[in-house]
Amino acid sequence: MNIKPKILIIDDDFFLLDMYILKFQEAGFDIETAKNGAEALEKLKSKNLNPDVILLDILMPSMDGFEFLKIVKDKNIAPNSKIIVLSNVGQKEEIDKSLNLGAKDYIIKAHHTPSEVMEKIRKIMTE
Repeated sequence: MNIKPKILIIDDDFFLLDMYILKFQEAGFDIETAKNGAEALEKLKSKNLNPDVILLDILMPSMDGFEFLKIVKDKNIAPNSKIIVLSNVGQKEEIDKSLNLGAKDYIIKAHHTPSEVMEKIRKIMTE
């Protein structure tokens, strides 16, 4: 039996969310989404969700990506998930902060096509 890889996509941009849902469905992923960090935390806890990958935006209402990363790290939530930041915030401080809080990689949205993002995620999943 072939088990589908699971991904949780956290982003408040619904156009982008729809685009990535389609891309990951085509690639055979099992997809869960959240529109902010608070909703994502709730899903991780209540659904006992354990995604292989969490694709995380930084700038979101209610709870941003940094706060989500800090809580996930401090409370050891989804310890086996590889968190990849996908954001348009590209300053070195934000990138370093994300990586220090436990993100495995930082992808700047404007610099990569959805196909390139998919390739990066596949590569990280095999590491």
